[in-house]
Amino acid sequence: MDRTFPTIITALVLLGVLILMWRSWRNRSRRDASLTAGYPMPGTAGVTLASAEVYYVATTPRDAPLERLAISGLGFRARAAVTVTDAGIALDLDGNQPVFVPAGSIDAVGSAQVAIDRAVETDGLVRLSWRLAAGGAADTVDRRAVDSFIRIIHPNDRARLVDSIRTITALAHQDESEA
Repeated sequence: MDRTFPTIITALVLLGVLILMWRSWRNRSRRDASLTAGYPMPGTAGVTLASAEVYYVATTPRDAPLERLAISGLGFRARAAVTVTDAGIALDLDGNQPVFVPAGSIDAVGSAQVAIDRAVETDGLVRLSWRLAAGGAADTVDRRAVDSFIRIIHPNDRARLVDSIRTITALAHQDESEA
C-alpha cells in the first residue's frame, strides 16, 4: 500500500496547525504590545525580606488563568529568581531584564492549581495579583489587573516568600489609606 498520499495529508495538516499557531501568537503580541512588564527599578533595592528560585509560568488577565498575555519579558515560561524587598518584588526571568512590581501595585497573593498549560497539585502555584503600569507610566489611573503565576522550586521557601509579599502589600495599602 502506498503511504505517500497519507504522508502528504498529515504534513499539510501539521503545517496548517503551525501556521495557525504562529498567526494567533502574532495577533496576541499585537494586542498586548502597549502593555509593559512591571515598573522602573527603584534606585535603591531596599531591605531584602525573602528570595527564592522559581519557575515562572505565565501572566494572565485577572481571573482568566487560561489566557496568556504576550507582554515583552513576561510572555514565556522560564526559570526565575524572585526577590521580595520592602519596596516591592523583583522577578528576574532567565534571559530577560528583571521585572519590578512595587508593593503598592500588588493587590493580593494566593494559591492556584491551574494556569494556562500548567496543572499541578492543589495550591502548587503562587498567584500574584497586581496591576500593570499602562504605557510604562506608574501614575496611570487605568492600570490593567493581572495575575502572575510562579511555582516555587524549594517548598521550604514558599511560606517565607508568601508571608513577605503579604507583609509589604499590607504596609503599602495601609500607607495609601493614611495618605
